[in-house]
Amino acid sequence: MSECGCHAQATNESERRILRLALGLNITMFVVGIVAGLIAQSMGLIADSLDMLADASAYGIALMAWARSASFKASAAQLSGAVLLILGLGVLLGVAWRVVMGSHPEGLWMMGIAFVALVVNATVLRLLERFRHGEVHLRATWLFTRVDVIANLAVIVSGVLVILLHSAVPDLVMGTAIALYVIKEAIGILREAREARVAAAEPITKP
Repeated sequence: MSECGCHAQATNESERRILRLALGLNITMFVVGIVAGLIAQSMGLIADSLDMLADASAYGIALMAWARSASFKASAAQLSGAVLLILGLGVLLGVAWRVVMGSHPEGLWMMGIAFVALVVNATVLRLLERFRHGEVHLRATWLFTRVDVIANLAVIVSGVLVILLHSAVPDLVMGTAIALYVIKEAIGILREAREARVAAAEPITKP
């Protein structure tokens, strides 16, 4: 987590358009990913798609926080982190259910959908670069997208392993790994949101 003190804010319509575009792309890829994950019985794809839903929530919250107070922005980031934490825990439960019930993931589906998602997320990450060291609610959008890029690459690798090993284990392991990474990022965002809330509540002292 960067502690940079600079604040790149979404101060113009151009940056708002970027957030709207990112929101639309992530909602689309969430639908595609969750459907493909269920068809392919892939916890990796399901985890990845839920992560993209969390991204969409972060973009939507960032848009709602437009021109609001520092306290509101901290609350928005806190909500984003909470959503991400819940989704991460939900994926872990899904992996446990697959271990008990069994699954037969389709490696080619995993690789194909994850590659499309990778292209989308890499594009969005580049667009959001200006928010990397921004206010906490905007930084959350960049962090969420960075998680997705890593997750997409991980799903592609697990898809290859599923095909080579003829086993569901790589998919279950990757689903678990993505979920744990998501939880780690969620905790980081919640920590930054708490710090931002404390800073916003501190009275301004005159020199």
